[in-house]
Amino acid sequence: MAQCEQCGRQMPGFTFGKKICQWCRQHEAAQRGEDSPYQRVETAPWARPQSSSMIVTQLIFGANVAVFLAMLLAGVSMLSNPSGPDLVRWGANFGPLTVGGQWWRLLTCVFLHGGLLHIAFNMWCLWDLGRLAESVYGHWTFAVVYLICGVGSSLASVWWNPSVLSVGASGAIFGIAGALIASFYLGEFSMPRAAMTGMLRSVVAFVGYNLFFGAVISGVDNAAHVGGLVMGLILGALIAKVAPMHDHIGRRISVLLVGALVVVGAGMGLAHSRSYLVHGQRGVSRLSADDAIRELQKSVRQRPEFAPAHAALAHAYIVKHDYDQAVSELKRVIELDPKNGSAYDQLGLIYLSEKQAAKAEDAFTRLLKVDPNSAEGHAGLAGALSDQHRNEEALEEYKRVAEIDSLFQGVNYNMGVMEARLNRYDDAIASLLKQREAGDDPDNENLLAAVYEAKGMRKEAEAARAKAAEFTEKD
Repeated sequence: MAQCEQCGRQMPGFTFGKKICQWCRQHEAAQRGEDSPYQRVETAPWARPQSSSMIVTQLIFGANVAVFLAMLLAGVSMLSNPSGPDLVRWGANFGPLTVGGQWWRLLTCVFLHGGLLHIAFNMWCLWDLGRLAESVYGHWTFAVVYLICGVGSSLASVWWNPSVLSVGASGAIFGIAGALIASFYLGEFSMPRAAMTGMLRSVVAFVGYNLFFGAVISGVDNAAHVGGLVMGLILGALIAKVAPMHDHIGRRISVLLVGALVVVGAGMGLAHSRSYLVHGQRGVSRLSADDAIRELQKSVRQRPEFAPAHAALAHAYIVKHDYDQAVSELKRVIELDPKNGSAYDQLGLIYLSEKQAAKAEDAFTRLLKVDPNSAEGHAGLAGALSDQHRNEEALEEYKRVAEIDSLFQGVNYNMGVMEARLNRYDDAIASLLKQREAGDDPDNENLLAAVYEAKGMRKEAEAARAKAAEFTEKD
């Protein structure tokens, strides 16, 4: 097939005479100041108002930075890793809350980020891709495509990871990349084909690189990336084929309405397929344990393999002091998620409260296999060993707790108890005096008095008893 002599673009069949494509002719006409009848996907580069070509990109960039700074000024640890509760409070996408009725999270999460590095990388990508996409589609089309892709990416995230927090602009940015890929591949541009192929390859490389690293690096929400990308591919293809001209506003609006309807339909499908999240969230938010249990039972019936609902149901049973049912639910959580440390911890605590020290020892031992540096696990194991009068082993576990977290509640007092049982009175006194630094505790002072008494230190014993009485009166 013949090629254009100027840009190398392939010419239509049966082309005779001077082999110059319509796009080069359009460019020549523009240089002569003449109008051209040919349709285009993008505004002609020689006709773009350069001063405001990035206005929407700049506004989106500014909105993301403004939210970041607002969170920082509000005390959220944005320079490192903000906590989950902080992100939820500011509008993160979290399946149980989103599907439970807070649908606005699908959009607000697109303007939140999980730290300085997160927002820095996303804004760098937004600046480059946003500038390009805004020049291709125009201001308002670019803005709507960005928002639709952002919401689409959030829906994909909830569908794939319903119990995981999701924040960040990357899903919307992937949507813009997808739209550009579709338009570059399917649309007609006045630029030489070689230049268009280079731009297409660059965007495809960006998508492939980030999807690969999203798959191998933990903590990256690749479901949101894929969701945004697919939504962008759909919108970009429709714009390129149905509404390539900027002045065909009706067609553009129709295409974007189709995209919006796809998102709405996906949301309705998500609400139906993830209705167990609604019951789960209702159960968590109920003040009455009985109401919570009813809602959570509906959730686990609809999705028996949803571990968070079983965990919440176990907690509701604990509140109601129905420990047999709580144990059953916690065992189910462990079956579904063998690395759920919290389930082992709660199970061990129930066994301790029920004076089943051997079972408690087993639960805490399994917790420590999952997380060897769990202070709660070592403390629970120490309590189980203490109840079995294995004081030496219990003391070693309490020492391990102090190594992991020197401020762990009551650790020095418990060490003092074990040391007193082993008649290591000097060590017990040192531990109990260290516990005294943590605050007023009559139990600590009474034990300290008993240890002083055992050593024949009556004066010190009397002083400790006086402190205990003083603390008791304050209470």
